[in-house]
Amino acid sequence: MIMNIEMISRDELAQLQLERLQSALFRAYRNVSFYRKQFDASGFVPEDMQALDELVNLSFTSRADICAGYPYDMLAVPLREVVRLQNSTWTAGSPAVCAYTQNDMRHWVELVSRYLAAAGVNRDDVVQIFFSGSGLNSSLGFHSGAEKIGAAVIPISVEGANDQLAVMQDFKTTVVCGTASDALQLAEVVSKRGMDRRRLSLRVGIFGREPWSEENRKFIEESLGIVALDHYSVSEFGGPGIAGECDCKCGLHIAEDHFIAEVIDPQTGKVLPDGTEGELVLTTLTREALPLIRYRTRDITTLTRDVCSCGRTFARMNRVKNRNDGLVIAQGKRFYPQQIAAILTNVQGAKPLFQIVIERINGVERVEIIAELTSELSADSPGKIMTIENRMSEQIRENAGIEVHIRLVEKQTIIRILVDEDVVCDKR
Repeated sequence: MIMNIEMISRDELAQLQLERLQSALFRAYRNVSFYRKQFDASGFVPEDMQALDELVNLSFTSRADICAGYPYDMLAVPLREVVRLQNSTWTAGSPAVCAYTQNDMRHWVELVSRYLAAAGVNRDDVVQIFFSGSGLNSSLGFHSGAEKIGAAVIPISVEGANDQLAVMQDFKTTVVCGTASDALQLAEVVSKRGMDRRRLSLRVGIFGREPWSEENRKFIEESLGIVALDHYSVSEFGGPGIAGECDCKCGLHIAEDHFIAEVIDPQTGKVLPDGTEGELVLTTLTREALPLIRYRTRDITTLTRDVCSCGRTFARMNRVKNRNDGLVIAQGKRFYPQQIAAILTNVQGAKPLFQIVIERINGVERVEIIAELTSELSADSPGKIMTIENRMSEQIRENAGIEVHIRLVEKQTIIRILVDEDVVCDKR
């Protein structure tokens, strides 16, 4: 099913975007001191915005700006008009708060249901949602979007591929929403059991919140007998609904009636032409509670505005495979190496040199942190070292929700292979 708005002409879309952008800029200037100061400093008046290409004259918004306004300084509406508040996942400093008015909620549910429809979901489907822990925002979005379509929804709280698989068989699940890691673990179980995939009723899988390769997609599709599709979300925007693949698998359709997308050079901030890889920048057009102007996502991608084979005219972004801010995504969780460094330093009393090694074993991501000892302890004190390793693992699990294996080694054991302070070795 394709909604008429998704096949709008580029000229009509540009006019709609301009009208909504003018309204968004006025709302931000009038109600958010951050944007009022930013606009005044550059001599910009919202009424002066007469063309979309003038957007490049405005400054960027960063995650640090949102965190600095924690919890309510970035709101563009009175708190009494806010009906939902969501925090982002564990990251340095204050969390980034995403707020919704009733209209924001309506738009969000509409966008998610629109994407689900693009993925082939309909009212005859049984949708199983198994995002864990920090994936709550994604779970809420897909749950509401699937219900709007009229599909039956199973919000699962059980952990582990075996339990998920049992539910899929019992309830004859046809659509699954989760992370690629969840799907790979499920596919590994099916493959190891030698299970005939025809025993499952699955036909579509929607996966996101972490990078996953075409090789991952092929394995998932062959093992589970489904079409596996990617979706794009930003925690500061609340989760899914920004962009997603249709079954053509030729890029993720961006909801351009609600967002303006740009790709910039991460170093210079200059807007890059379509087809050139750079950092994705998004501007909200319809958000009432939390308008964001030229928000730097830090995700690296490219844009194309050719009409898709499915008939949709909205711009498409390539699948995101990396970022430019050092953010690490593992086990569906997000964290920065600097945060790991803070915990290691807190336990040992000094900052150690360390590596983060991420491996996928039997469909499950294993995170190992190899850190050098910084105290008078040496590798011949196994009892004390084990105590320290356990304390580090526990603190990381409590703060980030990540299961990690800590291995402490003698000083000068780790070979420094990057100029940066921290090293992430990804073996996925």
